[in-house]
Amino acid sequence: MNPGWYVKINVRDTGIGMTEAILPNIFNPFFTTKERGRGTGLGLSSAYGIIKKHRGFIKAASRVGKGSVFTIFLPASASTVPSKTISMLEPLRGAGTIMVVDDERFIVEITGEWLQELGYQVIAAPSGQEALALYEIHREAVDLVILDMVMPGMDGGETFDRLQAIDPDVNVLLISGYGLDGKAEKIRDQGCRGFIQKPFTIIQLSEKIKSILAESPSHKRSVVRRVE
Repeated sequence: MNPGWYVKINVRDTGIGMTEAILPNIFNPFFTTKERGRGTGLGLSSAYGIIKKHRGFIKAASRVGKGSVFTIFLPASASTVPSKTISMLEPLRGAGTIMVVDDERFIVEITGEWLQELGYQVIAAPSGQEALALYEIHREAVDLVILDMVMPGMDGGETFDRLQAIDPDVNVLLISGYGLDGKAEKIRDQGCRGFIQKPFTIIQLSEKIKSILAESPSHKRSVVRRVE
């Protein structure tokens, strides 16, 4: 790591802790101690990626029966805080139907709540298989599919290919905890309309949706307006 000043953050819990055999693997993608279907093991690997992206680092310590502590170091900035408050843009409202496909229930719930607040109707699908079945039924109504890249079973890449087989003009916004590289970049080149990296805000999501639907000839082109 680069020498200099860092902000140190400790996050401690009083859970069951981890064994010495588990601890070295916790930041590896897809590593999980949960039962099949109860998690993908991407939470800590996503956190690791976000912290590294900000030129920081993260360490973990744990004892069985005593809990765990995560120590995060982020580079401190020497810049002064602006004296004036920067006004934030409000998210953009719209209309239409959006399908949200993600195996993480809380992401589906939060994204769905945001979309409903923005004026959209929402169809939720917890897997690629269910997304295909629902799209077959609601194809004429769905304006956009928000598709997670990493899912157990049928991942985002295969789901995207099969959605395109059903409807070559399907609008897909890809989301992932990783950057736009590898499979995600390949999907974009194959006709995916856009990409947004987790974690994202309601403003970022609303702007991305507006951009995609504005360029879609099949969309109703509903008036898009700021949330009042």
